[in-house]
Amino acid sequence: MSFPQSFLDDLRARVDLADVVGSSVKLIKRGREYSGLCPFHSEKSPSFTVNEQKGFYHCFGCGAHGDVISFIMNTRGLTFVEAVEVLANQVGMDVPKPSREAQEREKKAKTLYDVMEVACVFFERNLRMPEGREGLDYFHARGLDDKTISDFRLGYASDNRGALKAALKREDIDERTMIEAGLLIEPEDQNRQSYDRFRGRVMFPILDRRGRVVAFGGRVMGDGKPKYLNSPDTPLFHKGQLLYGLPQAREASQHGAEIIVTEGYMDVIALHRAGYRGAVAPLGTAVTEEQIGELWKMANEPILCLDGDAAGKRAAVRAAERALPILRPGKSLLFSILPEGDDPDSLMAADDGMTRFRKILDQAVPMAELVWRLDTAGRPTDTPERRAALEADIHARIGAIGDEAVRHQYQAMFKDRIWKLFRGTRDDAARPARSNWQKSGAGNKKTGSYGKRGNKNYVWEPAGKAVPGMARPATGNRRHVQDGILIATLINHPALLDDIGERLGVYVCIDSDLDILRRAVLKLLDGDPGLDSETLKGHLKRDGLSETVLRAVESDVMAHAAFARPETPLTRALAGWEQVFSMAVSSLADEEAKYAVRQLAADVSDEEWERFSHRRDDLARRRENVFKLDD
Repeated sequence: MSFPQSFLDDLRARVDLADVVGSSVKLIKRGREYSGLCPFHSEKSPSFTVNEQKGFYHCFGCGAHGDVISFIMNTRGLTFVEAVEVLANQVGMDVPKPSREAQEREKKAKTLYDVMEVACVFFERNLRMPEGREGLDYFHARGLDDKTISDFRLGYASDNRGALKAALKREDIDERTMIEAGLLIEPEDQNRQSYDRFRGRVMFPILDRRGRVVAFGGRVMGDGKPKYLNSPDTPLFHKGQLLYGLPQAREASQHGAEIIVTEGYMDVIALHRAGYRGAVAPLGTAVTEEQIGELWKMANEPILCLDGDAAGKRAAVRAAERALPILRPGKSLLFSILPEGDDPDSLMAADDGMTRFRKILDQAVPMAELVWRLDTAGRPTDTPERRAALEADIHARIGAIGDEAVRHQYQAMFKDRIWKLFRGTRDDAARPARSNWQKSGAGNKKTGSYGKRGNKNYVWEPAGKAVPGMARPATGNRRHVQDGILIATLINHPALLDDIGERLGVYVCIDSDLDILRRAVLKLLDGDPGLDSETLKGHLKRDGLSETVLRAVESDVMAHAAFARPETPLTRALAGWEQVFSMAVSSLADEEAKYAVRQLAADVSDEEWERFSHRRDDLARRRENVFKLDD
């Protein structure tokens, strides 16, 4: 049984190769590739690599090589047809039935590619003919040289209803095929003849992932409408699945190019000429889920660089709303909004445009920041009702995130932000009192308070035992220091992973940078539990976390926790970590309890009292579990 090539291409594009391989091979990200132990032969050091962007795996040890379909076949012992059916089921695609009609469609598709190529050559040639002078002058006026025009295969469609039709007929291409390719318009009135879709326009060929011409975009000369016209959906082209400039960007991404999403054809070309060869654009629509998937194959965090007008801002909102449900660990979007009146094309033409554009890209905000601004910008939070409405809107938006781990991180981050936002709007009378942990003296097993013995600082364990070597941190940054100590202890003592990894895995740091570091440390150690401290630090620095590492391990965090230093015995390091973890969870619970009390003070309704009671009981249960003493 054979499948249409278009179906197989679409299947490979939709399936995440690293996810499929990662389900049976423990993979570690190494730059733009993944590596792991080869599943096809025995080895002790990894020689198996996965290149998700190019869509293949390769083992330098045994020579195994293939795509996602062959991986499923070879690891599960399936036939080609069975492997295709398994993958199609995973991504919700219907497997085409073998039929004569399917074979005819595949044959037709091959013919359509040929037709589109002939049409592209026709438009290119027209641009250099006398009738194309207007189009060539337009491109030159926009600052394009002949090499750029040739590289992007730009062309011209004359203002003649039958020029392309006649040219294709001379190549023995039948009229029905031209209509199916989207090159001709067939009138509903059967008495009228078909005619060229593109007339009086400069032409931008649209290429698929493999660099084949599948559609066209045309910009009208003069003031005609519509200004831009794209090919309709055809057997070769679905505008929501492709991006203008995609094959060039895929190649550039292999060399580390930034992936930048802009709005128009000329913006993409201008950025390519300026050295940003990872620039792409959607095809006349808002960015779709399929296009976001294509972007993630090239970069973990592509930058959406949108115009600063109202339409550009609406496009940013729509892109965020479409991306939220499909976010997953490590895959997100960055957003840059250009100054109103500017676009990449105009910026690149300005004297200081390159500098200004680079600064705009460097100021791109993460997805989470944009989502926060969408719901909080300009909204008053001075009454309980308004605060409740804001909380409800934020929780509803975050609830759209499909991946549980990502959703949990958004909830933790926004919970902290909401608490800080609301704290600033309450009067002084409702501010929290000093918590027990700030008091010195005899240890309190519920709060983990600090005490002194002689001239040494101690922190008291719930069981009443003192752990030497940890000074009392300033109250203003207590949680930040505690979080840093928890991570620093594991970085300096990777062998503690089995003892503390599970708890640190569900913990959320109050500082987003430290939480990124927490997740990175756990991911590296989970991938290679045998890493020593120096190797672990090296991997973290290689992954761009050097500043965070230095802040967490070599700064004032270490001044408060001698037990976390590398030379400390493991048993002492573990005892110190256990104590700090108990305090951190306890202080977090205290903050939640105080927040609940302040909510009740602002709203004494029966509903708020019920919410407070449930929250109080939940915190009591959690605290009991955290501080439960061994029998």
